[in-house]
Amino acid sequence: MSQQQTADGVSVDEIPIDISNTQSGEIEPAEVPAEIESITHGLASEQPPTNPLVVLKAARWWYIHGKGGSDPAFRWAIEWTRHLATETPSDVERFDEFLEYLVTLGFADETHELR
Repeated sequence: MSQQQTADGVSVDEIPIDISNTQSGEIEPAEVPAEIESITHGLASEQPPTNPLVVLKAARWWYIHGKGGSDPAFRWAIEWTRHLATETPSDVERFDEFLEYLVTLGFADETHELR
């Protein structure tokens, strides 16, 4: 069974990837798919996701649509996945950077609102 995909929009799963807007770093909260937004908010919450595959799904989206490997949401998702896989403490500074980034993007007015 073949699947038709346009040149500027592909997906590996149900999360669309907008090829024309990759690694632009220009993210508007309204552009973030609902599932990725939910996972991202979960990563900022008191009880973040514990399934590394779910977290990596969000990491992939942020890497593609954000600032690539330097995107704070991507970096935190990878850090959280490392924590889940190795049970070592996570980097608090990277978490703080992630929260500040979400505020900058407009996901919340203050970092404490994300927790």
